[in-house]
Amino acid sequence: MNLRIAGMGWVTPLGRGIDSVWDRLLRGDHATAETISDSVSNKAYSGFRVPSETLKDLPPHPRLRRASAISRFAAAAGLDALTQARSTIGEIDMERMALIFAVSNGGVIYTKRFYHDVVESGAQAASPLLFPETVFNAPASHLAAILGIAGASYTIVGDGAVGVLAAKMAADVIENERLDGCLIVGAEEADWLLCDAYHKWRLLRKKPPIELFSDPPRGTILSEGAGAIFLGGKGDVQIEAIDAGGNFSQRAQAGKIAQQILHRLADHNACLIASANGTFVDLAERTAIEKELPEAIVYSPKAAIGESVGASALWQIIVAARALRTNRLPSTSGAREIACKKAIVISCGLNQQAAGLRLSI
Repeated sequence: MNLRIAGMGWVTPLGRGIDSVWDRLLRGDHATAETISDSVSNKAYSGFRVPSETLKDLPPHPRLRRASAISRFAAAAGLDALTQARSTIGEIDMERMALIFAVSNGGVIYTKRFYHDVVESGAQAASPLLFPETVFNAPASHLAAILGIAGASYTIVGDGAVGVLAAKMAADVIENERLDGCLIVGAEEADWLLCDAYHKWRLLRKKPPIELFSDPPRGTILSEGAGAIFLGGKGDVQIEAIDAGGNFSQRAQAGKIAQQILHRLADHNACLIASANGTFVDLAERTAIEKELPEAIVYSPKAAIGESVGASALWQIIVAARALRTNRLPSTSGAREIACKKAIVISCGLNQQAAGLRLSI
């Protein structure tokens, strides 16, 4: 598999930009939680939101004037990844490029507004301006139009592992359609409705704990933002293997699926980027790692930037690529030096899906 990362883009609660966010993680910075509330309830939750100034330099494209937050995050990350890819491989023929968008929750903010108007005032109050933003592939549509991609464009809906499955699909698309490259973008937005739902599923905390990880798990913090990677035949970081993993019908089965993935991807010279987020995922991954790669250096970025669901696996891939390029990884006591030439990403979602991949440099 000659699939290489030529460019990356990152929009997070710690800011925007690969170098900027990576430096903050190495310094030990954590996102600051904001209170998310809604007039329909007196319940309030904590979430990690993207700073408003992060998107101030987006191009003045007509598509972005009324676009939802998730579409704007996706556009920023995608454009940044494409810019970096051009500096790596030169000019890119947009007619020979594919776009794959990975998402889990979608454009909840505009969807809520759209149906709120319908419930309050009837079907005649439904806004034709809001409706296009309620569909899952709206961000992909905006980004394809902005970039001039007229060919293959796909949207994959999944959970926290959907970014890995998007990479698997990119490999298939590039091989089958003989394209030069594929831009993968994952994005999510934070909203009270999502926080309330995840809290009812016993996955979310109303307020961030002093320590995100505990035993037993205390719950995760939802975050918003986007991640993007441009895959092609050139770049210093290669995707060696992609494991589509499997699904689990009960949380207790997550550890077995994770162990099977790590067994197939195992390399004792690799560091490991986990998806532990303060839920049952922590125990599942910890058990799998202890059995398959007990000596591996492990890091989970969700402790610092939260659970971004559809964007989270791409954030993990970005962290893995930066670790290989810089020979450093964040830790609770500051940046640590590593000598790994390979990195394994294991992503265990909150909704019955797990997958993984292995990178090398």
